[in-house]
Amino acid sequence: MKTPDPWSRPSLHDLRAVLESIEKVDGTNLRNNERIELTVPAEVTTQRGNSVSAMTREISRFGIGLLHRGSVAPGEVTVKMASESREYVYRVAIEWCVPCDQGMFMSGGRFLNKSGAKDGDAE
Repeated sequence: MKTPDPWSRPSLHDLRAVLESIEKVDGTNLRNNERIELTVPAEVTTQRGNSVSAMTREISRFGIGLLHRGSVAPGEVTVKMASESREYVYRVAIEWCVPCDQGMFMSGGRFLNKSGAKDGDAE
């Protein structure tokens, strides 16, 4: 049986299977900031210049959750998302990355402002 390349683009089937397997938490959201589900294609570029194809999971004013094949080390990355009419590029501090189903990884990070400080931090 051939093992998928950990850096290859995940198939739509892989992404759906992982998103469906993530438990939906009932009850109150304990986070300080409201998050909304957002599932769009994204590309993560690490400080070393490596590109990782990803899907967004959720987004808030201060951070983003991602789903991707291959681990991404905590630290600063660039996240690109595109709509039909515009490309969005954000600097993000990845704070955690954990394995999940289908050889995929979930990660989360906080948006960085222009000075490099995390949004919400005192400058």
